[in-house]
Amino acid sequence: MKPTKILSRIFRRVALGLLAMNPLFVHGQKPVDMMFLSNNHCMLRVSLDGKYLLLPVEERAEMSNIKVLIDSYATQTLNVRLATDYVDYYVPLDLSAYQGKSAVLDIHVNGNIRNEGAIKGFICWKEIKVSNVFDKANRERLRPVYHHSPAYGWMNDPNGMFYKDGIYHLYYQFNPYGSQWENMHWGHSTSRNLIDWTDEGIAISPDALGTVFSGSAVVDKNNTAGFGAGAIVAMYTSAGESQTQSLAYSTDDGKTFVKYDRNPVITADVPDFRDPHMFWYEPTKRWIVILAAGQEMRLYSSANLKDWTYESSFGQEYGNHEGVWECPDLMQLPVRNTDKQKWMLICNINPGGPFGGNATQYFTGYFDGHRFVCESKPQVTKWMDYGKDHYAAVTFDNAPNNRRIIMAWMSNWQYANQVPTKQYRNANTLPRDLYLYEYQGETYVGIIPSPELLALRGKAIAKNLGRGKKTFNAGNGAYEIVVEIKSAINGRSIITLQNGKGEAVSMTYDVKAGTFAVDRTKSGDTSFNESFSSVTVAPVRGKLSTLRIFVDKSSIEVLDAEGRLAITNTVFPSEPYNVLIIDNEKGNKTAATIYNITK
Repeated sequence: MKPTKILSRIFRRVALGLLAMNPLFVHGQKPVDMMFLSNNHCMLRVSLDGKYLLLPVEERAEMSNIKVLIDSYATQTLNVRLATDYVDYYVPLDLSAYQGKSAVLDIHVNGNIRNEGAIKGFICWKEIKVSNVFDKANRERLRPVYHHSPAYGWMNDPNGMFYKDGIYHLYYQFNPYGSQWENMHWGHSTSRNLIDWTDEGIAISPDALGTVFSGSAVVDKNNTAGFGAGAIVAMYTSAGESQTQSLAYSTDDGKTFVKYDRNPVITADVPDFRDPHMFWYEPTKRWIVILAAGQEMRLYSSANLKDWTYESSFGQEYGNHEGVWECPDLMQLPVRNTDKQKWMLICNINPGGPFGGNATQYFTGYFDGHRFVCESKPQVTKWMDYGKDHYAAVTFDNAPNNRRIIMAWMSNWQYANQVPTKQYRNANTLPRDLYLYEYQGETYVGIIPSPELLALRGKAIAKNLGRGKKTFNAGNGAYEIVVEIKSAINGRSIITLQNGKGEAVSMTYDVKAGTFAVDRTKSGDTSFNESFSSVTVAPVRGKLSTLRIFVDKSSIEVLDAEGRLAITNTVFPSEPYNVLIIDNEKGNKTAATIYNITK
């Protein structure tokens, strides 16, 4: 072993000693009875006199496959990167249902002994503990202030979003056993205002049909499924050997779910067959579900949410096909300044986005309960957001006042597993309201910040900032910039956010070119993945007048107040941006007001 590696391990073990002084671990009890069976196989017997088994994770370690045996029956299986040399963080395995019993963890360690070392020497066996508590307090400098993020662990697609009795419910793809993708469950959060979210724990867990991939949930007001009036019915993808669609229902307003005893309810001979999104179609008095199937969307209908009939498919030759189609949604929206209504089909795609990795495309047209017909030519591709970090965008069921409120996963599969956080990974975008508008013979989606965001505004930090450089009190790095473009003639307006380290994000409105660009190449830490450093450019349909720029600790979202521009990008600065620089060319006039964000 090289001397540098030996020293590295010594320093890491010293760090572990300091970590063990955390009260979270002082009261933990050591498990008993290690049984090493081969180079890759061991068993651990644990006396369950605490609620959690705290598993030490090292993100660079090979995966370990764990079966939890209670009374010799496998009650749970999971994959965890058990620490070999040092501990990045701990994750809780909840065994409270088996209090007073003895559990056996049957552990198979992947990897090569030459690279990982003998499993007897892994540090995880010394650091694994039984505890009655798991500390979820935020320890991440870059955790967003006013965006939804998981209390700990990995999060990707938003799932099963619905509104009922004054509460918004947001479920999401969740790994409770590490801050990288694995072990898909549905996590659950609730909010009364789309901003302040309460962690509700795990809602749906894997079973013999597979892990729990994306899906949707509806409020069954008229008891069409027979689970009770007002029951919440969720459909999700069971990701086992094949991808099939399963149902679960809740009679306590989405807190707990019971899985339907005749799952799966929809199957197909397609490898990528997932992400069902359900809605009620009043003209035919039937439920509709739209599913991603490879590079097309399939539509099914049902009277009872249990028995589904295939209706049609959409997608051949339409839009972008450079990646797998995922996470669909289908809805009717008003066309602004007209008396028309049209349908919009959302199709998230990975890869194939305009700047690499994932993105959200959409199609507008007509739906009759059986078929969706796109009104644009097949070669036309429309993107909902022109940033790098907008994916799996879907809307809430049953939102009040017929609103269509959308949220997306704020990351990109090119680097989501490597972003520089550890306690958790990834957040959601801010909520946005949708409508349609027409421009030069095409229909586009309008995306405006949801009105709830106005309540976040605190006092103005700085007002009417014009051309030049201004330092302001950025506080914790969470604020909103309102930019009024008072005159846009033929040149460029450049808005730059910068910090004391020289890290900067530059935003350029080019009036003549009709574009708006965001450059994050010097935004802060970009070293974790070569695909992160980027410049993203959006078309501007007409002239911009008011921009709302939402800055959080690790994200910047640029939205046109009239809904014609959306660019979402994550950033990882070493300190908050506290300098605003405005440069106008050729008679352009711009003024900015910066508002503190309060919660």
